[in-house]
Amino acid sequence: MNNKHEKFSNSSGFTLIELMIVVAIVGILAAVALPAYQTYFDRSKFSEAILATTSIKSAVEVAVQTKKPINTAALKGGAFGIPVDVMATANKHGSTVSNAIITITWKSDGSSLQGITYTLKANGITSPVKWEQGGTCFAKSYC
Repeated sequence: MNNKHEKFSNSSGFTLIELMIVVAIVGILAAVALPAYQTYFDRSKFSEAILATTSIKSAVEVAVQTKKPINTAALKGGAFGIPVDVMATANKHGSTVSNAIITITWKSDGSSLQGITYTLKANGITSPVKWEQGGTCFAKSYC
């Protein structure tokens, strides 16, 4: 009889405390990793808005090289072959050009990126055009 009792007391496995500790560690790791992943995801998604400046930037550079605007105030949406301004909608990023400043606004889609802007400012109207980056995306480290 004593031998039978010994057999049950030598059983192996995890105790409830050990399992609870593992669950707590996994929970802590998830709590730290999820916000970092969300920031990474938003940053990669915002690159779509930065890419949207490419065609407008090229149009401004062509205007400076060929059409010779008299000042930066003349460089605006709809002038010198620069695309007209577009308001942000649920499906489309907004884009404006005013005083040689290109502003892209994230689409009005209700996401955490809504309203975040990226700007490119042309430093003068001489060729080659040098660009200065700005916008609210820098404060959130999206660009």
